[in-house]
Amino acid sequence: MRTTTVRRLLAATALLPVLALAACGSDPKIAGAAGAGGPAASATEDVVAAVARSEAAAALLPEEVRKAGTVKFGSSFGAAPTAFYVDQVSKKPAGIDVDFTDAVAKVLGLTVERQEAAFETILPALDSGKFDVGTGNFGVTTARLKTIDFVTYIDDGQGFAVKKDNTALQPITDLVQLCGLTVGTGAGTTFETTLNSRKNVCTDAGKKPYEVKAFSESGALLTSLQQGRVDIEMSTINGLRHQAAQEASGTRFLGEFHRLDVGFAFKKGSKLTPAFQAAVNQLIKDGTYERILRKWGVADSAIKESQISPPEHA
Repeated sequence: MRTTTVRRLLAATALLPVLALAACGSDPKIAGAAGAGGPAASATEDVVAAVARSEAAAALLPEEVRKAGTVKFGSSFGAAPTAFYVDQVSKKPAGIDVDFTDAVAKVLGLTVERQEAAFETILPALDSGKFDVGTGNFGVTTARLKTIDFVTYIDDGQGFAVKKDNTALQPITDLVQLCGLTVGTGAGTTFETTLNSRKNVCTDAGKKPYEVKAFSESGALLTSLQQGRVDIEMSTINGLRHQAAQEASGTRFLGEFHRLDVGFAFKKGSKLTPAFQAAVNQLIKDGTYERILRKWGVADSAIKESQISPPEHA
């Protein structure tokens, strides 16, 4: 029994790069594993090569940006299919965020200056001017809208996952179901905020509060779930679906909890938002948008049109 358990843990650990922060292995087909919205696809498939510049969208850029021809992105690289490295050696970026960033830049006639940054550092860095735009599957929330503007491009949100052999937990529809459990999630995320702000649901119900453990790296979070140090994981709907599709993860997606619009993030009042909104809507119109979503198996995250700083989903 001990030998079998060790082998399973070693197999899962060996494939952590496929599933988590640093990379998705050297096999690009692994990274494009199917989610709920479509077929598997290659992470190296170029679905934005034919995207053309839109003079109308580019005209909405501030003059100084058009002249410079570049825009600085602060980007978080985590679990597929959002943003990750196909190959840790070449550091070739891939994912939903990467394709949308590159496609929007082509529509606007801009060159992307992409800098990897820790998720929790990106939004503060927008205010300081270090980055012009932030990407990292940033959900639009009421709290964030106080200091950040968004240009939406997909609809994702919050979900839960457990170890595959955990049959006791069923879809989470109320946080009271978490009482007495240890919940793992990402540091600085909407998940951590949601969990910490609503711990009272357990004490109000006369139950033991749940414990929240926040991780800066998704690989560490997955390992903790696999090894039983956390009972349940809260993360993105698309990320958890993708993770569960990888057999080595040994996880089971419990379903959606709360949908959120996801958008490019900007300093409040940024003059870049109208151009980015026009660019996303151009991609929707010309079909590139659908090709990107289908490439990553997330067609059910489609939006009909991009919006600037819409209210958080009820």
